Amino acid sequence: MKKINLRELYPDVYTTDFFVDVTEEVMETIRAAERAEAAYERKMYRYKAQYSLDCENGIENAVLLKPQTPEMLLEEKQFQEQVYAAVMKLPEKQAKRIYARYYLGMAVNEIAEVEGVDPSRVRDSIRRGLKQLVKYF
Repeated sequence: MKKINLRELYPDVYTTDFFVDVTEEVMETIRAAERAEAAYERKMYRYKAQYSLDCENGIENAVLLKPQTPEMLLEEKQFQEQVYAAVMKLPEKQAKRIYARYYLGMAVNEIAEVEGVDPSRVRDSIRRGLKQLVKYF
């Protein structure tokens, strides 16, 4: 059994020292929570987390990136494969243009220049291809 001072854990509630005996298990849980809180504070400081009224805890989640689980990574990979397969089922010109635009990161003007066509034709082709992709999902 270990003695802990509740005033150290809850300074707003206990104004004077109040000692309680706790088991090792409880003590380790308290230490783990303190370590987790300290790690959270370090992350906020290190990544210069911004406060926002849009998040429930006041911290932007985009700043405090949470690692993805293996299941999430697998689902994301499978979804990307499905999208790629759907793109490749489109007519050849649309598939090439969508691939160049979204997979290779080319601008519409660059694609039009390479193909020797007007940018509006490329833009319309991509738009029609994306509408067809919506039907797959």
